[in-house]
Amino acid sequence: MTEKMHETGWAKINLALHVRARRSDGYHEIETLFAFVDNGDAIVAGAADKDALTIDGAFAEGLSAGDDNLVMKVLTLLRARYGADRIPPLGVTLTKTLPVAAGIGGGSADAAAMARLVRRHFLPELGDAALARVVSPLGADIAACVASATCLGVGVGEELSPVPELQLGGTPVLLVNPRQPVATGPVFAAWDGIDRGPLFTGPDWRAQLLGARNDLQRPAIAQCPAIVDMLTALGALRPWLARMSGSGATCFALFDAVAERDAAAAVLAQRHPGWWTMTGVLR
Repeated sequence: MTEKMHETGWAKINLALHVRARRSDGYHEIETLFAFVDNGDAIVAGAADKDALTIDGAFAEGLSAGDDNLVMKVLTLLRARYGADRIPPLGVTLTKTLPVAAGIGGGSADAAAMARLVRRHFLPELGDAALARVVSPLGADIAACVASATCLGVGVGEELSPVPELQLGGTPVLLVNPRQPVATGPVFAAWDGIDRGPLFTGPDWRAQLLGARNDLQRPAIAQCPAIVDMLTALGALRPWLARMSGSGATCFALFDAVAERDAAAAVLAQRHPGWWTMTGVLR
């Protein structure tokens, strides 16, 4: 094996996120609609004498490249499960183009990308569902990130079901982040405990999305007030949906046309040059 292997950690967004209950184990029962953007972090791997991880890119600073990185944990887990004779040592480079602690997958997307890379080259018999079952103990979002396709997540987000009636592939999307990390744990801990109702599913998904919510938005704003500024700025650009993703601070806007998205991105870049932005379409 001499060729380089490539995979992308697609950015995850939560089109809606309803928190239904706080569990006795400290986790939360949620209902969420996952979607994925055709852009994200990059992983390149090749044969090596021993496993090694190098991290570069705009958001590499401060990230551990040791065995505690989720990318390396996935590699270790899959090798322990399926054998070192099947998965050789790999030198891995992770290029971080997505902000960290941003509510868009981050480490989970990278872990899933590493799992897909290993599967494609060394474990081709594994389907998405089987691969997700193996790696999901490493993080609740990793299961959804394996397929990186629009789906409904319940439980803590790891119980997944497809939503073929939600035809959003190709929808232009704009992501924006104030370059301020938001810790997931404290945001969930600050949820007020009020169950505001389920995430309904039905024939008119666009109407359902417009009427849905992100129940973590209020506690995230308490940690990062810039979320209000971003949502206000996005709303003024007339997308058909603008909302915070995950536990924040990244917010997203969905548009009907690429030209509308690109015009909105240009306005944001001019008015808020310090914000991180990314454009793409939903996968």
